[in-house]
Amino acid sequence: MLELHTIRESKQKVIAALDKRGLDARNQIEHIQDLDESRRALQTELDGILAESNTIAKEIGTLFKSGKSEEAEGLKVRTTQLKEQSKSIQEVLNKKAEALTEALYLLPNTPHESVPSGKSEADNKEVYTSSKVLELPEDALPHWELAKKYDLIDFELGVKIAGAGFPVYKGKGARLQRALISFFLDQNIAAGYQEIQPPHLVNEASGYGTGQLPDKEGQMYHVTEDNLYLIPTAEVPVTNLLRDVLLSESELPIAMTAYTPCFRREAGSYGSDVRGLNRLHQFDKVEIVRVEKPENSYRALEHMVAHIKTLLEALELPYRIVQLCAGDLGFTSALTYDFEVYSAAQKRWLEISSVSNFETFQSNRLKLRIKDAHGQKQLAHTLNGSALALPRVLAALLENRQTAEGISIPKALVPYTQFDRIAL
Repeated sequence: MLELHTIRESKQKVIAALDKRGLDARNQIEHIQDLDESRRALQTELDGILAESNTIAKEIGTLFKSGKSEEAEGLKVRTTQLKEQSKSIQEVLNKKAEALTEALYLLPNTPHESVPSGKSEADNKEVYTSSKVLELPEDALPHWELAKKYDLIDFELGVKIAGAGFPVYKGKGARLQRALISFFLDQNIAAGYQEIQPPHLVNEASGYGTGQLPDKEGQMYHVTEDNLYLIPTAEVPVTNLLRDVLLSESELPIAMTAYTPCFRREAGSYGSDVRGLNRLHQFDKVEIVRVEKPENSYRALEHMVAHIKTLLEALELPYRIVQLCAGDLGFTSALTYDFEVYSAAQKRWLEISSVSNFETFQSNRLKLRIKDAHGQKQLAHTLNGSALALPRVLAALLENRQTAEGISIPKALVPYTQFDRIAL
């Protein structure tokens, strides 16, 4: 969430930055300021009462020692009044603080100054294209037809077991899926990321820590009896490993990678663009997460982008990178690059990774701080990216690498699949 001191000191700048997202936050900011000022006034009043109570307590001790018990008993009446007064103020203060936190939770992150203006994905800025997209024959099949032809994925069986959006991978389809996971993890580890195996369910505090709650509450699967949530991405449990942690500068940077299944309700998703593997309720993804000093975070973001480029180059897939405009940014992000692979059979770009810098937005919720050599403390910057999301990578591999003899496997994956072609 946004830092209070930033709102206090740069109110108009924050309003202008959120307006760039298409959000008129003036009333929300005013409400937050009112709550903050009221909370601070109550805290000042409470501090005064506590100071008076401490002073009187010392006076009572002195009076008893001096044999002036009658005067001491008179002051004890005043301490009782102050205790009742402080209790009443503390209750109001707690309610103000809770309301202030809830109001801050509803504000998205402010975009980095370099983020282009715009309202939707149509306004995103293409910053890199790997190569000319492939031209397949007119009879080329989309991946859901290829999956059926070569018996790789059974979408109907998934419907029988769980419902739409839960595919069953079979035979070489399952092997290819597992090969991609292992390949991505090995490449991430070689690039300096520590592998983590986190839980696949998280508590409410974890959801609030990385910003999925309350913003994405309706998109997460909720186990109501235990008040746990199925993870929408490994970002949530992995980043929350550092919730309420004070790091020394020598511990940074922290770089972690994890493979997990991901679960998303995807409520309201319909149409031809959700066919096959394009949009699922359960899918596999390998994630990378970084924690950095603020002055290093944008350099780290560029390194993450460069690393993901190497993964796609190794898979021999045509791809592009777009910088998201302010209106298309995720709730928690200050700057995001999306990677998209080209689906030659569907003739459109498919997003397969988002790489984002959240600056202090998550760390402020997480209370994740850094202490320097002089003992000064500051919030860390957090970053994450998909490296990579499997469904659309697999879809692009099947579609772009289909030939009359079958589907060829990229050389980088052959040691993992133990086959170089999928054929009838």
